[in-house]
Amino acid sequence: MEQQQPATQFPRDIYTEPEPDPNTLANLGPLTALAGIWTGSAGHDVSPKEDGPEAEAYIEHAEFQPIDAQTNGPQIFYGLRYHLRIVKPDDVETFHDQVGYWLWEPATGALIQTLTIPRGLTAMATGRAKADDRSFRLEAVRGSENNGIVDNPFLQHAFKTLRYGIEVTVHDDGSWSYELETVLEVLGKPEPFSHTDRNTMRKIGEPTPNPTALAAMKAQAEAAVESVVEAAVEAVTASGKATDKATGTGTEAGTEPA
Repeated sequence: MEQQQPATQFPRDIYTEPEPDPNTLANLGPLTALAGIWTGSAGHDVSPKEDGPEAEAYIEHAEFQPIDAQTNGPQIFYGLRYHLRIVKPDDVETFHDQVGYWLWEPATGALIQTLTIPRGLTAMATGRAKADDRSFRLEAVRGSENNGIVDNPFLQHAFKTLRYGIEVTVHDDGSWSYELETVLEVLGKPEPFSHTDRNTMRKIGEPTPNPTALAAMKAQAEAAVESVVEAAVEAVTASGKATDKATGTGTEAGTEPA
């Protein structure tokens, strides 16, 4: 289903940009659980072949790293840049490669997934979720101006993508899983084909904070060090004055300097 936000919900001022929080990891809402480096060894794919559907297992490596907040005038997105690579078991050749962004808009709950694969296909899927949601769904539809799909002429001719949908579920053990359906119009077939993928992802590495977050952390650390140094200097100065007073060597004890 095409998703579009009514123009009446947008502010009159389309130019003024607010000051975003530099720490993207603290503002990802439902996408927080996806940040990091992941592996999934139980992938299951069902794709169209000339003789009928073919099911295959796959292994997936995925990396989701936070980016600096992005503004469109008053609109703010916090998000993750991702790259996933899929191989068949006991094989090194890339079975599927995909890059893009996952974005969340706190003000509206809007979710976006952009995806590009190196077979000449790009899509933007959209959905909505609250900050604490543990499950969410996004969809892209061919022909939509808001959540659409475009592909190269051969794919349009032979394997046209009509609809793309993905549902993500976050689990209590820190893992997350997805179920994905791509509806294809396959040349010579009377009915659309439901191409499905599913996997469960387990974390093997933590995310790297985004550049503005790292800069803020560095500034805070430098300010903390400066504060400690100032406090130490003040303590040493106060201690010296107290010692001078106690021994009668300072000017406060009435002595003249040599």
